[in-house]
Amino acid sequence: MIIYDILGREVIKLVNNEFKKAGRYTATFSESNLASGVYFYRIVADPFGKADKFVQSKKMVLVK
Repeated sequence: MIIYDILGREVIKLVNNEFKKAGRYTATFSESNLASGVYFYRIVADPFGKADKFVQSKKMVLVK
């Protein structure tokens, strides 16, 4: 899971190449060094190294 700013620059990498079994997980990050604004997060799941991987990007608004 990677968080990007509005210009597409990587801000925080929360999870990197960790294999987890199917289920629900929570990732927590500290926004203290981020300004208020629009950010995007992207989740990529490629469990078997195949082309049919799951990719999801969503918008997130940070208000302080």
